[in-house]
Order: sequence, then C-alpha cells, then structure tokens
Amino acid sequence: MKIVLAGGTGALGRRIAADLADRGDDVVILTRRVRDEVPFRQILWDGATVEDWAEELSGAAVINLAGELVDRRPTRANVELLRDSRVRPTCALVEAAAVLAEPPLVWLQASTLAIYGDAGEPELDETAPVADGPVQMAGVARAWESAAALAEAATFHRAIVHETRQVMLRMGIVLERGAPALDRLTGLVRWGLGGRVGSGRQWVSWIHVEDLLAAVRHLLDDASLSGVVHVTGPNPVRNAELMAALRAILRRPPVPPMPAWLVRAGAVALRTDPALALTGRRGVPRRLLDAGFEFAHPDLVPALRHLLLAP
Repeated sequence: MKIVLAGGTGALGRRIAADLADRGDDVVILTRRVRDEVPFRQILWDGATVEDWAEELSGAAVINLAGELVDRRPTRANVELLRDSRVRPTCALVEAAAVLAEPPLVWLQASTLAIYGDAGEPELDETAPVADGPVQMAGVARAWESAAALAEAATFHRAIVHETRQVMLRMGIVLERGAPALDRLTGLVRWGLGGRVGSGRQWVSWIHVEDLLAAVRHLLDDASLSGVVHVTGPNPVRNAELMAALRAILRRPPVPPMPAWLVRAGAVALRTDPALALTGRRGVPRRLLDAGFEFAHPDLVPALRHLLLAP
C-alpha cells in the first residue's frame, strides 16, 4: 500500500512511517523541509497550496498528522497558530484529493480527545457530544475536523465521498519514551513535583505508542471502519493514579499535591497551557474494541514499566 504522510517528520509521524515501511508499505512524506536523517521519500509542499505533490495522493492511503505541538501558552496568537497549522494543510489535502481522477482509497485524519473539553466523570465513546471549549483544545480540534470533512468536498468532486473511506482518529495522550508528553511528566516527577495535579480526579486518556501503531495498521486495513474512532487505551486513569504510578516506577517518594493556582502560575514559566493538566476526559475506544482490536498494553503501570524501565 502506498502511504502519504503529512506531518510525517515529527516524532509520532516518524514512528508511524517506520512501522508501516517495516510491513512493506511504500511511505511518502509531505514536508516543508527535506531532512537527511529521515529515511523515506520526501516531497516538498508548503502546507497550503495544491501543486505537483497532489498526484502522490492518487489511489493512496493518506495519514494527516500536520499541526504544531499543543504544549504552549493559551494566548490568542498561539490559538491561531495551532488552528492554522492544522486547518491550512488539511484544506490543501482535501482540495487536492477532491480534484484527482483517482481519489485516495483511505484517509486517516488525526484529531484529539480534547475535543470533548473538560468532560468530568461520564465515560465517553464515539457517540459523545463535543464541547465548546477550552478554545485551545476543543475549539482547535473542532476546526481541524471540520477542515477534513470530505463530504463537504462533494461540491467539487462527488466521487470522493463515495470512494474515500475516512477515519477520524480522536487520540488520547500517546505515551512514548522521548516524546514530549511522557518527557514532561517524568521531568516533573524527577524534579520533586510529581504530586497529584489540582484535585487529581481529572481523567487521563492515554495509549502506549505500540498500541497506537497497531491501531493505525488496523484502521488502514479494516474497510468496515469509518467516521470517528477513539484511538486511546481501554483503561483511562485519574491524574492522581498516573502521578503515583510514575513516582513508584521512578522511585520517588510521595510529595504534596500541586494546587490548581500553582499549576496556573507554573504554566507561565514553563510556557504551557494549564488546562492540559487541570482538565480531563474519560475516553474509551468502543469501536476498536467492538471491531476485535486487542491492546498489547491495556493497563497503565505495566505500560509505563515497559516504556521507562525496558532497555
């Protein structure tokens, strides 16, 4: 299968590209700058204009991960950056696909469980309603998904609606050694700041990177799955449980909780969004489970041990 990856030079994109290449897929990466260290065919694009790169999509599988990292201050400028860095490349891909004689066979579109905002206690499957805010989380995610709506491209080329199977990947926090999310968490623990955050009751939806890779393979191959699919582990945990597990694995003693006001103040120094730590959602991968997908790392503590202690 030919795979065209937009956003494929980031940490997650490289893992997906390598995993798919290992199984024999022909991987092509759309990039704004060719990187010598990336061992896949790279095609230059500007992430906004439909040019010669569009032909690469013909009859291929598209995986769209394009977008800046969300770990930044929730300023108006940053919200615009996060939104534009997702919407503009997605619109360019949709426009390109809509005018091809042979549209893509399948389209995996990245999104996030943050689209549900601060969702509290309810268990969220793919039928849950999306939230209005926070704007840097749910607002950006809604704009990202709307930009990818292939059905709206029917005014340009109706065939794309019928011939391209699209899957919206609403992803939990991807746990991977060396990736930003796990690095930030382990750093806090090692610095003696590994207590529960705020109330500690906010839910954390997470997935081990190996399960994410397996889910991507499954969704590329399973023609019965389209629409919204939660790509997250089956057992979300509360923030307090996550921090306690990290302290135990990294052999750090219990520490006082970090009150919400201190999180908000510290987020200024760390140049991050306090809502990333203070809000939560209890997502479950109902459609993957119903499709028979089996998680290799369904439980938090063994997953963290595998990531942090394995050679």
